[in-house]
Amino acid sequence: MDVDLWTEKYRPRTLNDIIGQEPVVDRLVRFVKARAVPHCLFAGPPGTSKTTAVVAMARDLFGESFDRNFMELNASDERGIDVVRNQIKNFARAMPAGDAPFRILALDEADHLTGDAQHALRRTMESYAASCRMILLCNYSSRIIPPIQSRCAIFKFARLSDEAISGRLKYIAKAEGVKLSTKGIDAILYLSNGDMRAAINLLQASSSTGEKITDDVIYAISGRADPERIRSMLSASQEKRYHEALDILKDLTYYQGVSPVDLVRQIHREVLSSELPEQRKMNVLERTAEAEFRISEGADGEIQLAALLAFMGL
Repeated sequence: MDVDLWTEKYRPRTLNDIIGQEPVVDRLVRFVKARAVPHCLFAGPPGTSKTTAVVAMARDLFGESFDRNFMELNASDERGIDVVRNQIKNFARAMPAGDAPFRILALDEADHLTGDAQHALRRTMESYAASCRMILLCNYSSRIIPPIQSRCAIFKFARLSDEAISGRLKYIAKAEGVKLSTKGIDAILYLSNGDMRAAINLLQASSSTGEKITDDVIYAISGRADPERIRSMLSASQEKRYHEALDILKDLTYYQGVSPVDLVRQIHREVLSSELPEQRKMNVLERTAEAEFRISEGADGEIQLAALLAFMGL
């Protein structure tokens, strides 16, 4: 039985294999051809090929000496200044192997570094620029101090389009002999929300059932609600069919096992895209945020959701 993670098995190996980030890839390819890569900051949501891009760029640049000239660290594991003073500094000051012009150090989740660690990193970037390039990966560039940002070429990674993710899912499903329905693809696209890694993980998890992958299978595996059910619940609430709305809520939470936090977030998403009058939409979104906060603070999720549905019927 193949137990490989499909996210790794089907990860692009070269820059030209990356899909959905063409403007970024074009710039990186030019860097590789010129063998001149500056310090870089890759910013964007999870699952948008940031890590894939830096690894592929290093492979294209270094070839057979990739393993000796590339290192990847995760800042969420090592947040403090010691990792900068020890691991990063030791790697950066070593001379590149073979004919490589420099080494590359990729620091994932760099926005998790403490302020002191970021200032120490800035000094390391300056001191060893001749022998090492730093590629910082983060979700939020605003959490990176300005002195580091000013020393980096900044790349913005956008959420991937439905077309890009759908094409990749179909390719993987065919390669793995998995039957994937159109509604199954739509469900994965809805839940992954532009995150390729999440989409592929959902596909692999759903394939373990041995059934044809439909939307029902996807929602059952993910523990999320079918958006049609959420829309029905919200519609019943707005039309003052409160008991019907509560019945749907009970079915989703008690029998389908959807967590209150996930349900609140899906409600938020549906309200955002609804055709409610703007002022009404703002009021409902405010109440949705309050419900999410109270649940996160330990309040009973079902009570908060019932109160939110009641508000929508006023």
